[in-house]
Amino acid sequence: MKNKYVFVTVLLLVLLLTGAGLTQLYVKEETKQQDSELTVVTSFYPMYIAAMNVIGDTPGVDLQNLSEPQTGCLHDYQLTPADMKLLSGADVFIVNGGGIESFLSDVAADYKNLSIVNACEGLNLLSEEDEGEEHAHGDAHEDAAEEHIHGDTEDTHEDGHNHGDVNAHAWMSIALYKQQVENILEGLCRIDPKHQDAYESNAKEYLAKLEDLEREQQSLKEELAGKHIVIFHEAYTYVAEDYDMEISYTMDLDEERQVSAGEVADVMGAIEKNDISVVLAEELYGKDMGDTVERETDAKVCYLDTLTRGEYEKDSYLDAMRHNMELLKEAFAE
Repeated sequence: MKNKYVFVTVLLLVLLLTGAGLTQLYVKEETKQQDSELTVVTSFYPMYIAAMNVIGDTPGVDLQNLSEPQTGCLHDYQLTPADMKLLSGADVFIVNGGGIESFLSDVAADYKNLSIVNACEGLNLLSEEDEGEEHAHGDAHEDAAEEHIHGDTEDTHEDGHNHGDVNAHAWMSIALYKQQVENILEGLCRIDPKHQDAYESNAKEYLAKLEDLEREQQSLKEELAGKHIVIFHEAYTYVAEDYDMEISYTMDLDEERQVSAGEVADVMGAIEKNDISVVLAEELYGKDMGDTVERETDAKVCYLDTLTRGEYEKDSYLDAMRHNMELLKEAFAE
């Protein structure tokens, strides 16, 4: 009986100490955000890594990211209570734009004092028409019409239309990602001119690294230019664009995508017709279809990182892109 009381006492003590520790951690994070001169929030992983490199160790600037969706992409993402609380205390919200953040118009309406930096502002984004000779659409989500939001204003494209059919996975192109970094730099300098010198210095260093990465990409581009491929994710349209590859067929797969027997036949037909040797896919949602392709054809499936999640380190984008390059080299070497 005595041992029982001792056990209960120890257990209560452990729970008490754990609770106190968590409370202290929570208060510390709350105080950190309240004490910051500027709180910057990013919409998802690639924007966070870009902003991290521009902001660096700038004093008084607190950078945080929205809670990550299970899917990695934000097409149908619903803001969580934690997200809304985070945005309510933020000064700046850095988004990819181009329709990726389907909740963006609601954020602009609900948080009127929040400055929004659109990383796709002014970028020449690809459209669905650029995604190959044949394109199989899923019904998992409709493309959201993008209202270009810059600061506290909303703008449309120069032609006066909202483009809901654009492919906004711009970060998958190194050249466009560089422009996104520059847009983030411009936005932060406009909103927070006090730290402009620090932002510019940090961005210059990161852009130099990205230029080195582009030079590494160039030699591979010479090998892959003109190759015909099939892709199972629209993000890889930008990969094809960067390497001058030709897309013969696109099937955009995600967590809700149901592939019909007819579509499977179309994919196999496109592979045979165009003598496809490599299919680009995302392993999370493309593995089943990839297994079918490798079982039924001679094509190899190359599973590339879509960079929607990963390590929260400054060089994470560079490392992931280099890994993708290695995977491409291996796929086309066989």
